[in-house]
Amino acid sequence: MRAVVQRVASASVTVDGKVISSISKGLMVLIGIGSDDTPADIDILSNKILSLRVFSDANGTMWKKSVKDISGEVLCVSQFTLLANTSKGNKPDFHRAMSSESSRQFYSAFLGKMRQLYVADRIQDGQFGAMMDVTLTNEGPITFTLDSRKFEYVTPMTDNNGGRKVEKPLKPGNSTLTPVGLEIASDP
Repeated sequence: MRAVVQRVASASVTVDGKVISSISKGLMVLIGIGSDDTPADIDILSNKILSLRVFSDANGTMWKKSVKDISGEVLCVSQFTLLANTSKGNKPDFHRAMSSESSRQFYSAFLGKMRQLYVADRIQDGQFGAMMDVTLTNEGPITFTLDSRKFEYVTPMTDNNGGRKVEKPLKPGNSTLTPVGLEIASDP
């Protein structure tokens, strides 16, 4: 999964001239789902987005608070174009993106995980598959790109040598990651 995460003062999504969702201070997140993504990618990316410290503390010191820490909101928009391959020619190739129906279910599972990890009504989303007008006021600007396949999470564990603590990296697909709890249908 890929995400573009932007710190915003406000953001909204309009479809057919009607605002369907909006947020105040928080994060605008564009989500791209790859054909080989798994529920572990959902776990990794949702935790990273909600824990990323991109806000200032009360003293104005940057990089101290996450969206959860400030009780901010998150607006998620599915965007398959984040998986485009533009290395050959001028026409983008989207073969790396998950198929439409599977990605709809996968995106729904991602939103479910975000709502499970945070306050459900603070997670908003656009309209999957629709032509949307996305409006935002970027603060900073502060913008990050995230890829679930590039993270290694570290967990403490006990070493067999004297009981000292060591760190063990976790990667997507490792069975010790918490499952999303939603089944993802695969294409026939």
